[in-house]
Parts: sequence; structure tokens; C-alpha cells
Amino acid sequence: LSLKLGQKLNEGKTKQIFELADEPGHVLVQSKDQITAGNAARKDQMEGKAAIANRTTSCVFKLLQEAGIKTAFVRQQSEKAFVAARCEMIPIEWVCRRVATGSFLKRNPGVKEGYRFYPLKMEMFFKDDANNDPQWSEEQLLETKLSLAGLTIGRCEVDIMNRSTVAIFEVLERAWATQNCTLVDMKIEFGVNVSTKEIVLADVIDNDSWRLWPAGDRSQQKDKQVYRDLKEVTPEAMQMVKRNFEWVSESVKRLLEPQASGRVVVLMGSISDTAHCEKIRKACGSYGIPCELRVTSAHKGPDETLRIKAEYEGDGVPTVFVAVAGRSNGLGPVMSGNTVYPVINCPPITPNWGAQDIWSSLRMPSGLGCSTVLSPEAAAQFAAQIFGLSDHLVWSKLRASMLNTWVSLKQADKKLQACSL
Repeated sequence: LSLKLGQKLNEGKTKQIFELADEPGHVLVQSKDQITAGNAARKDQMEGKAAIANRTTSCVFKLLQEAGIKTAFVRQQSEKAFVAARCEMIPIEWVCRRVATGSFLKRNPGVKEGYRFYPLKMEMFFKDDANNDPQWSEEQLLETKLSLAGLTIGRCEVDIMNRSTVAIFEVLERAWATQNCTLVDMKIEFGVNVSTKEIVLADVIDNDSWRLWPAGDRSQQKDKQVYRDLKEVTPEAMQMVKRNFEWVSESVKRLLEPQASGRVVVLMGSISDTAHCEKIRKACGSYGIPCELRVTSAHKGPDETLRIKAEYEGDGVPTVFVAVAGRSNGLGPVMSGNTVYPVINCPPITPNWGAQDIWSSLRMPSGLGCSTVLSPEAAAQFAAQIFGLSDHLVWSKLRASMLNTWVSLKQADKKLQACSL
């Protein structure tokens, strides 16, 4: 499928950007077979690099997008190109570090390689090749009063990019951990989407963007640092670099696969509770967790309740039970006393008797560990948090949702301040 290319908008060391004649607001990002280091002081052709880089960045953006992070990525178009929303780029490289190495050690003498940052360490570098991308402070960025696509980069925007960088790093760190790989550090860039005026993750994230140490061991590094560290560039050395890049582009596909699949089973005491249960099912869907609804009453049919329980315990799928029963909740406590799986009570509380009914979900005999969460959406979220411990894709959706909530509060506050000025 060939696209009608408009004019070339930009060309960098490793890619070209074209307007798309038939898709206003979209651009084509085309990778080149070139690898560079030290501000292009070292520069080589690497056959196949464009395809490898494009595969890598497309996978990484898909992972982030499915989690719910806002990015410029639209779709992978061909072997060497992807389509993205047109952005005006913010000329800052945002660097996020978990482990101290590289330039951080030079700038902070006395810190040993391998020092771990809790929380993550954030740094900013202004994109200025002539001055070798100097490190900038927040104050310098704020005082520059950059304006892109009609958006002025002020306190609110800087805070959003800072928070987003941390969340993006954490999502990718979790994903790489499933392949027993340490994400040491990485750099990303943001742009302002010209159509929506939103700040989004833009540019690319590929093997030039991060340091990756399998099993946390620097001597096994797989990223572009291998090329930077070469004493001399020989054909054999370039083959080794290429093998590393290929390994990363293959491994990154596995980051999109769920590690463990679980399910939520909602048991309701009566069919009249369906609307409440549907809210739980819908919320589970937003985390990508399968959810089944069953009707059973522990008061009126305890044998059937336990038979249903045995069915879900016996097929080996990790399960969280949610008990939805009005009036006196016998369902949750009976389940909780008879299964090792987690049980969440989510009773549909009514105004007249709710204050009394709730005690049947709260005050338990000894030996019962069921929790009680009143909001159906929150009950699904709690189940997702349990699965997120072992499934990085669920964890990522929770993490992105936390970021997006924070960002919308920040934007609401900015909007309100602008109105009252």
C-alpha cells in the first residue's frame, strides 16, 4: 500500500518526515539505514537498520498506546515507516534514569556506576547540536517561554511532561522485566499535536533511545551503547551491533504478550443485581480482564454456590471472585471461608437499610479475608491491581490511568485559573 507523499517536512540523522497528501494532520516517519554516535561524530551505514528501528518503535508505541498513554503514533505503515499525528516538537530530550551510568557519572563525580534511583531521576537536555545538547533546568525551560502549535510551555506543561516521562519509563521498565532485562535509562521527546493541541509522546522510542542490560549485567548490553563503545568500526563489529539491534526488535514483540491471564467471576445473589454487576464487567473490560457473571444465593442454594466455586477453582485459571448480594450478604463470606482465591464484596447498598446491611460484609468470623469495596468500578480496579502484580499489561493500564487522572486535574486547574483571571 503506497501513500501519496507531500513535501518533506524534516530530516534528521536517522529519519525523514513527510507530509501525507491524503491524510491531513498525519505525517509519515521514514527510518534510514544510518547509525550515529557522539552528535554524528561517528556515522555509519547499517544495512537493515531502518526496518529494525521501525519495528522496534512501532511495537513500543503500540504497548504504550494500549496501556492508555497519549502518543503521536497512528499505525505502522510499511517495513521502514510509520504514520503519526503531525506535531510541533518540543526541543527537549527528557531523560529518565533508574541506574546511574554514562554521562550522569561524568557530571556527578563520586557516584558509583550501578547506584539505583528511587524515585526515578529526571533530567532535561535542550536539543542544540551546535552546543552538544546542554543540560537544562526547569527554570531555563520555563523562562524560554516556548510556544508550539499555539501552546505556551509553562509550569503546567512542564509538570505534565515530567510526570508522563516517569510513567512511560515505569511501563517500559515493567515490560522489559518480563524478559529479565533491566531498563537502565531512556530518553524521550514530546510534541504538541497540531490538531488537538495536546502534549503527546512523539518522535521514536527504539534501540537508540535507552540502555538495556539483560539480567542487569552491563557487559551484556544490547542497545546503541555497544556501537558508541567500539574502539574501531570494523565489518565484524558492525555485524555484532546489528545482531544486538535485531535481538531487541524481536524481544520487543514479546512485550505485547500478556504474562498471565486471569479472570473475574461476579456472583450475584439475585438477577435483580444485574445492572450493578454489568458495571463491574464493563470496568474489567477496560483493563482487558475477562469477566463472567453468575447467579447464585448462598442462603437459598449453598450447594450450588459451592459447585460453581469448584468449577472455577478446577480449571487452573487465576480467579478473583466478586460477591454482589443485597440485604444480608451471605454470598461473600461463604465463598471467602471456602476458597483460597481472593473474594471482594461489592454489595448494592440501598438508602433505607444500607447502614445496617453493610455490616454483613464488614464484620466477619475469624479466618475470613474478604475485602469490601462499595463502588462497582473500584471493585474491578481492585481485582485489576491483584492481577497487575503478575501481568504487566494490566499494571500498565492502571499506571496510565493514574497518570491521565493526574493530567486532567492539572488541566482543569489551569483552565479554571485562566477563567478567573
